[in-house]
Amino acid sequence: MNKELIIRSSSEAVDFALLKDGKLIELHKEEEKSNFQVGDIFIAKIRKPVAGLNAAFVHVGHDKDAFLHYHDLGPNLASQLKFIKLVSAGKIKDFSLKNFQFEKEIDKDGTITDILSSNQSILVQVVKEPISTKGPRISSELSLAGRFIVLVPFSDRVSISQKIESKEEKDRLKRLVHSIKPKGFGVIVRTVAEGKKVAELDKDLQNLLSRWTAMCKKLPTAHHPSKILGELNRASSILRDVFNDTFSGIHIDEEELYNETKDYLQEIAPSKQSIVKYYQSNDTPIFEKYNIERQIKTSFGKTVSMAKGAYLIIEHTEALHVIDVNSGNRSNKATNQEDTAMEVNMIAAAEIARQLRLRDMGGIIVVDFIDLSNPENRKVLYDFLKEEMSDDKAKHKILPPSKFGLVQITRQRVRPEVNIKTREEDPNNDKGEIEAPILIIDRIVSDLERITKTHPNVVLNVHPFVGAYLTKGFPSIRSKWFFERKKWVKIIPRDAYTYLEYHFFDTKGNVIKD
Repeated sequence: MNKELIIRSSSEAVDFALLKDGKLIELHKEEEKSNFQVGDIFIAKIRKPVAGLNAAFVHVGHDKDAFLHYHDLGPNLASQLKFIKLVSAGKIKDFSLKNFQFEKEIDKDGTITDILSSNQSILVQVVKEPISTKGPRISSELSLAGRFIVLVPFSDRVSISQKIESKEEKDRLKRLVHSIKPKGFGVIVRTVAEGKKVAELDKDLQNLLSRWTAMCKKLPTAHHPSKILGELNRASSILRDVFNDTFSGIHIDEEELYNETKDYLQEIAPSKQSIVKYYQSNDTPIFEKYNIERQIKTSFGKTVSMAKGAYLIIEHTEALHVIDVNSGNRSNKATNQEDTAMEVNMIAAAEIARQLRLRDMGGIIVVDFIDLSNPENRKVLYDFLKEEMSDDKAKHKILPPSKFGLVQITRQRVRPEVNIKTREEDPNNDKGEIEAPILIIDRIVSDLERITKTHPNVVLNVHPFVGAYLTKGFPSIRSKWFFERKKWVKIIPRDAYTYLEYHFFDTKGNVIKD
């Protein structure tokens, strides 16, 4: 398995495409105007505590006030509030917390109005970006994420990632962290720390402590509200969270970002610095070069095509997402309906896991798989879906299939969903829309694969523009079909056809129907 990160920069935004064996699995956009990224820390003031919601609205500079629930305050809020007050007044110069006297933890079942009041200064961190008409979701339990560990101020707890299965390794990491952890700070050990030495963990810890100190130095002069600690740029944060030994290339089309990324990789994985490449080409944009634009066109939209003629229908409602699995034209000729349903469901499970990451879909997702009568098959499908989603960094939970054959998934939503318009203006109709023209090639290939099994010689009639696309150049797409399938397809351009219309005929001139 090889992973590649492709980064495209423009004046308005930076786009990040994560490829797994050449297939697009994640797509992110970092816009210049984005001031509220997950992980950003703000000094802000309480606008109004609301007892009925047991939450407070906090002015952080967004059009809509941020939402701070009592359960997101953290047990050591009283210590944090005292620290802010003393630092802002210039009474604390040492930000290490080793000599700081902690306050009593707040009651976990308390009331917001007993703890917070209007115009009170507070440090908050964005845990969910503004989505639609809602402001950011925030927490006052701060954390600073590093490569191997997460530093938690005003805590003494050490916890190890549950994805590290070995008890011996957990115990080893816990001992190492306790030996280097400063007083007043808790530490969460990340999955990628497995097998790492104390020097690597300590280097990460010292880097996070430096960021904490730099943030605290801003407090005395910071106006309210203001961002006092920004998350790393998206390129660095993606590398921090997903980078591992399976990465084979990082390709970037902007020199400054290339240098920044190379420097960051030098810090976290010096041996891999050479995989960062600066892409320069006046002819082919970087997303075209790595076939990303085509995958975007074919992966977003209501209908998603899959292997062997199967496809997904993805619908979005205000409350949830619904995904319907369809077998396409395969079921009519199936000899064993259960085997066919199982095969299509397994293909769909892998694609659904990819689609959730690619679109960053969150909330409740309901999947209607093709009915399976065998309980063993249902369990195999359920286990396979869990395995496919195991690489997903967003918190998620999958329930076993219900008696109606529905699988329910909840997935953490921390950013607006990636929604790319894949329909374009119809050149044959000023008021209508059509699917992106590039999709027609995939549909033709899918139909061709099915039809040539029963019709060795076929004639394809298409619009002249599409016909030229298929036949021009060397090797042409038609030539590639011949080399792959050893069957020559005769292509006839038809002026009367609409842009995306096509039909297959046999050698006698009869239409081959689906």
